[in-house]
Amino acid sequence: MDRGTDARNFLLGNVIPLKFGYVGVVNRSQEDINFNRSVKDALAFEEKYFLTLPAYHGLAHCCGVPQLAKKLNMILLKHVTNMLPGLKTRINAQLVAVAKEHAAYGDTVESVAGQGVKLLNILRKYCEAFSSMVEGKNRVSTDKLSGGARIHYIFQSIFVKSLEEIDPCKSISDEDIRTTIQNSGGPKGAMFLPEVPFEILVRKQIGRLLDPSLQCAQFIYDELIKISHSCLISELQKFPALKKRLSEVVCSFLRDGLRPAETMITHIIEMEMDYINTSHPSFVGGTKVVELAKHEVLPPKTSASLSGRKDGTIVGSEIQLAAERSQKSRAVFARDAIRRVTSEQASVEAETSLTGGNQIGNSQVGESSSKLPSIIPLKEPPITLKPSETEQDATEVAVVKLLIKSYYDIVRKNIEDAIPKAVMHFLVNHTKRDLHNFLIRKLYRENLLNELMRETDEVLMRRQRIQEMLEILEQAHRTLEEFPFEVDKLEKGYNLTEHATGLSKIHGVSGDSTNVIYTSSPNCYSPHRASHMVL
Repeated sequence: MDRGTDARNFLLGNVIPLKFGYVGVVNRSQEDINFNRSVKDALAFEEKYFLTLPAYHGLAHCCGVPQLAKKLNMILLKHVTNMLPGLKTRINAQLVAVAKEHAAYGDTVESVAGQGVKLLNILRKYCEAFSSMVEGKNRVSTDKLSGGARIHYIFQSIFVKSLEEIDPCKSISDEDIRTTIQNSGGPKGAMFLPEVPFEILVRKQIGRLLDPSLQCAQFIYDELIKISHSCLISELQKFPALKKRLSEVVCSFLRDGLRPAETMITHIIEMEMDYINTSHPSFVGGTKVVELAKHEVLPPKTSASLSGRKDGTIVGSEIQLAAERSQKSRAVFARDAIRRVTSEQASVEAETSLTGGNQIGNSQVGESSSKLPSIIPLKEPPITLKPSETEQDATEVAVVKLLIKSYYDIVRKNIEDAIPKAVMHFLVNHTKRDLHNFLIRKLYRENLLNELMRETDEVLMRRQRIQEMLEILEQAHRTLEEFPFEVDKLEKGYNLTEHATGLSKIHGVSGDSTNVIYTSSPNCYSPHRASHMVL
């Protein structure tokens, strides 16, 4: 300011208001620089200047370099205080993430004993992760089914549901049933309920359950393979040879477990086929199945009349009477055929005796010959014979179908319960119980340790970078923890008699050299100390 003028109105903010206000300072002149006047002397002259001029009375808080330094440092302190919590949070989060990754990589192991211990730990963690995924105790996914939940879905929503949708009589035609009934009767024909055809046909339908049961076991095997591939992925990435060998051994173990499961499934189906238990309490047979068959075969009126009867005794007697009538008609037909053949044989004998005995005239021989009956030729049976169809046959077909459906439902429920149990015992639970010991026997060998535990160059470089990053973040964390205790010293005040600049010594905030901050000469600038001031 020129002589006779002052900046009081500016300092009070009456001319151009500013958010942080104004601070008036007295700069060193070129003469002061030429005569090497110290900063301390310059600050003393500045203090005297503001104290002696009446225009600046009452404005000591905004006059002088020390007040400017104090205000700037307080602004910086407030800014750092506001930013410090977020900065601490980000550094702590990075520190935790890097420390976790560093722990995952671990330290480099050179000795054979150390490699063996590390391999055993990996195998133990792998089997624990496998069991946890099967049991659903691992990290639970919220977007898709995984692990043991998929195994349960295969059992209940695929296997059981598929069996329940099968119609046991869909692949059997009525003609097939009639053919089986008549073939089972042999030359005598069937007289009573077709028990043998029922057993033949129901065994065939039970045999159809083998393929879906084996396919269910294969599905579970595939799921276990998927689970094995998703266990300990990050840990095994460091050891490619171990990862490859481990996958081969686990697949071999699962294949060995699949074979006894398939054998057991085959035995279960064969047991159901070998013994048809018609005494099962849930099996519908006897007069009840005959009555049901009559309802399906007879017209509605006849069926309604039959439904009014108290039991199936009359129905059974009608079937028996029909069978007797059929047998009587066959007997009458056979008796007529025998009589016809006997008559023909008598005529042939009479002709022979006339020719070889007494000689009779030609006219008499001709007259006798014309009275003999001619032989009726029979048609040869065709290569393929189709069964006949009567009302009785329709009833028998309906009875067989009902018997097949009733017994098939019993077997289906047994299979739906037994197959999952067999797969869980021989494959899933067997893997959980014995996989760990199997892996140790196959992989924990001294001649394989160097090969299995060899890390890639990329892993080694990554471990070194993570180690360096961890050290930097730990140093930053310590600095931030110490920083608030140091900046609090700024609030203790400013004493010009104790410090040349009027500022207390704060490490990393202000310096103790008088030529660092307040000099106007570029030759006296110190980059090193200025960098500490900025920090």
